[in-house]
Amino acid sequence: MPSLAIRVQNVKKVFRKRNGLLRRKIREEHALKGITLEVREGEAYGLLGPNGSGKSTLIRILSTLLLADGGDIEILGFRLPEHEREVRERVGRVSVDAAFYKKLSARENLLYTAFLYGFEKPDAERKALDILKRLGQDASRFDDPLEEMSRGMQQKVSIARALLVNPPLLLLDEPTTGLDPKSKQEVQRFIEDLRRREGTTILLTTHDMDEAERLCDRIGILTRGQLVAEGTSEELKSQAGADNLEAVFLKMVGESFEEAEKEVTVE
Repeated sequence: MPSLAIRVQNVKKVFRKRNGLLRRKIREEHALKGITLEVREGEAYGLLGPNGSGKSTLIRILSTLLLADGGDIEILGFRLPEHEREVRERVGRVSVDAAFYKKLSARENLLYTAFLYGFEKPDAERKALDILKRLGQDASRFDDPLEEMSRGMQQKVSIARALLVNPPLLLLDEPTTGLDPKSKQEVQRFIEDLRRREGTTILLTTHDMDEAERLCDRIGILTRGQLVAEGTSEELKSQAGADNLEAVFLKMVGESFEEAEKEVTVE
């Protein structure tokens, strides 16, 4: 049986915000309310939920950008937060709001990341171009500033950056949100190909039910900071007596994505 790539046990996260005219009153927002889940090595696990459900908060914790307020976390055998450096060396993260040096070109952004990991320039350029080509990116745009690229092009550069070091674990936080249909298909095909070739473990957050069903071995439904259901797509449909994942969500949560998004503000 495969080893665990991710072990999350009763993980909690609370954001405290000051409000009121004098900002003396502190309001607590519980982003994660005791999440427990496991992801096996080589598995693609999808977290399905509306905006504000806690998906991105969990990804940020797993990628060492946030500290949990409670619970136990193990990534590829390393505990957090004790072994942050070891985790960072082994995890790639792609975010819907990826940060770049927008005035610099795709080449310069990618080489900057490669140099941080000790790559030589020729090897880094060759690998970056290969990844971008497989993502459907035009190589002639390699030297264009990021600020002149479309949202889809920038996201492909973000994926290439995460994969330069060939991480055994890839955290994908809504990687296709806002992409045009062609770019979305290219990214999804690349993720499928990556799993076949490298056996990369993937944790994918999304609110696209078709994407979750296409890419993921198992799916967890997250709402209001709680994991309310988990299983394969077929298992979830069977549990809910439903024909599709949208109907599963309605059955498990009791409301639509749109209704849930109106009620929750923490992501």
